[in-house]
Amino acid sequence: MAAADFGARYRAPAWLPGGDLQTIWAATRARHHRGAPPRFARERWDTPDGDFIDVDHLESAADDAGARHLVLFHGLEGSSTSPYAQAFACVARERGWRYSVPHFRGCSGIMNRAPRAYHSGDHVEIDWILRRLRERSARPLQVVGISLGGNALLRWAEEQGDAAAGVAAAIAAVSAPLDLTAAGMALDRGANRLIYARMFLATMKPRALAKLERFPGLFDGERVRAATTLRAFDDAFTAPVHGYRDAADYWARASAGPQLARLRLPTLLLNARNDPFVPAASLPGPAAVNGHVTLWQPAQGGHVGFPRGAAPPGDVFAMPAAVAGWLAAQG
Repeated sequence: MAAADFGARYRAPAWLPGGDLQTIWAATRARHHRGAPPRFARERWDTPDGDFIDVDHLESAADDAGARHLVLFHGLEGSSTSPYAQAFACVARERGWRYSVPHFRGCSGIMNRAPRAYHSGDHVEIDWILRRLRERSARPLQVVGISLGGNALLRWAEEQGDAAAGVAAAIAAVSAPLDLTAAGMALDRGANRLIYARMFLATMKPRALAKLERFPGLFDGERVRAATTLRAFDDAFTAPVHGYRDAADYWARASAGPQLARLRLPTLLLNARNDPFVPAASLPGPAAVNGHVTLWQPAQGGHVGFPRGAAPPGDVFAMPAAVAGWLAAQG
């Protein structure tokens, strides 16, 4: 499947109807690596504020600083072990690209030192990470952000304007919730609340409460314990810890969608229109973006799913291969 045709031509397997099945199967059952599982070498970076992040580099990647360098920012509660990160690693390995997965604070399996964690509008952190990686590369980076990481990456490019092109040759945001209010409301309703919001909260709440033990008074622990929706969690933890008034303020100010016109480098926005996390009505149309932006909005695919295969278990390589092809074509 040609990269340029992916948005128009992708079709989910007939045995996986609907966005929920395409999302869940891709994350839990489909093959996400070819050959030997990708192996990573971990590097710990001390941050300017006295904290740290862990960056995983693909071991088999080219050592040549002149090789293309693909950087992936993971989604909410993700890591280098996430199925999409593994699939992108295989695609990078097959292309002979270097490949790195920086972990947002607290997502590498070890709690970070500082009171703060990470959030959808964390563009300052993105900037620090990308500029450090760019120093090691002879050419601008190719960068992909998944879901939350995609929104944060877009916020970085919006804030950087023309300066972004010196760091990244092109960027891609996959299944990014460009309107955090619309996505948050979708996740907190009906079956989504029972399936997805509950899954995220099952890891986010204990991690937040562990921070409270180290930093008493940082936030209202009872409100976090009582949270049964992402909005309630963001109201109680994410917003106050990261300088926002409340969840509504966080969702409004951190959303990349309203500022897409500020993008000044080649940008791919890939969103399935049946994504259970991201309502199709919240996606931008051609009039909302400038000439730097390519929109791929297939009817099917789910959230970071895009499985393929004539029979189970199928695999998830179609999307990473198409995204990598698009990035490579930008220079």
